[in-house]
Amino acid sequence: MTPLQIRPPEAAAEHNKERSFLQRAGLTTFATGMFLFLVAATGVSKGRPLLFLLLSVGLTCTGALVYFLALAKEAPPGIKNNHIFSNAVTYRGWNAWILGVFLTLFYIALYWFPKWIENWVRITDPLSLLITGKPADRWFMYGAFYTVAVLVMGARMILVKYRHNRYQIIRTLSVMFFQLGFAFLIPNLLHSLNQPDFYFSYFWPLKYDYLFPKTAHSLLSHPGGLGFFMLFWGAAMTFIGTPIFTYFFGKRWYCSWVCGCGGLAETLGDPYRHLSDKSLKAWNIERWLIHSVLVTITIVTALLWINSLYEGAIFGKFSGAAAKAYGFYIGAIFSGVIGVGFYPLMGARVWCRFGCPMAAILGIIQKFFSRFRITTNGGQCISCGNCSTYCEQGIDVRWYAQRGQNIIRASCVGCGICAAVCPRGVLKLENAPSETRYNFDKID
Repeated sequence: MTPLQIRPPEAAAEHNKERSFLQRAGLTTFATGMFLFLVAATGVSKGRPLLFLLLSVGLTCTGALVYFLALAKEAPPGIKNNHIFSNAVTYRGWNAWILGVFLTLFYIALYWFPKWIENWVRITDPLSLLITGKPADRWFMYGAFYTVAVLVMGARMILVKYRHNRYQIIRTLSVMFFQLGFAFLIPNLLHSLNQPDFYFSYFWPLKYDYLFPKTAHSLLSHPGGLGFFMLFWGAAMTFIGTPIFTYFFGKRWYCSWVCGCGGLAETLGDPYRHLSDKSLKAWNIERWLIHSVLVTITIVTALLWINSLYEGAIFGKFSGAAAKAYGFYIGAIFSGVIGVGFYPLMGARVWCRFGCPMAAILGIIQKFFSRFRITTNGGQCISCGNCSTYCEQGIDVRWYAQRGQNIIRASCVGCGICAAVCPRGVLKLENAPSETRYNFDKID
């Protein structure tokens, strides 16, 4: 592994001059595709959606893949984060701010001003007609672009950055598989068959409305047994599957292998994992905030069910208003606008770390009951700090490694990057009897 290198901005400029012809060709193709994507927003793509879909999204993906293949061909295997602290895109420079503003505005338009992005919706009509037989809406467009982002940046992780690391390759293939199959194709195919567009990889409380009485009644009233199965699946995975899987494998089985939010953070957000706040203040905010969100959605769900059982006699319209408020402030603003829009400024796990109620439940189980832990060989640690620097959850991994203590933190998503960037093989992800998880006797 190449050691962490911190260079001044002029060094990054010199690095850009070192790019090969193939790399420059890939970047030029990528930039052309992105330019046409922005041009499509003006409406010039009307009447030619397939042409603009191929030229914009097609060229963007092709350019990115050509660039990744050039990197893989021209550089030896190994995790390289060279220039990451001197590149304005990856270290809060002006273009990182532009990207952050663009992503934030996109989510604002998606939730509240869909007319702003209507022309982008229309260029996905050909793909929607192919899969669902119907014209696209904004959520199909969002799902399509989201999936493309996971697949293309997932290819970067497999072909280039982590190509020598089997754990990272398999984990990345897993999030690509669940995003493409369970979070995009299956819901849209169900929609084409006039069935509920159910997401089999999302469970309560992350997908908070799946256990709301209104959703349960809608699924149970659906003709055939599929609606009943969907409700059964959601409840079984929430109350049975999640605790069992987390006991055996820790939080990582979901946050780093299945979840779509985690999938985007691990692929598109990989260049920003070093931006996570490692301070004690951030940790305290994290603990209070994420558990507050969990308590809030639990209370809201309970109020809805109580009100439903008593036919609105107890809370009237209050429970419904509380659910709408949760959906607005947490479901839209926190998880979407802030969760993804702030990738280039605060790292890729802002939502997972500070707000996701599913992550809060998994974290509680992981900390007190799970067999999962990251073991450390303190005698080999050279205190380089790579593990802490690239922990997207803001955990000071080095602190544990220096003391030879096992790492069992509620916030750890088990991505394994800390172990991958360690030059001495100090860290190891393991499952073993839960009674042996803590080894406080290793404290110096």
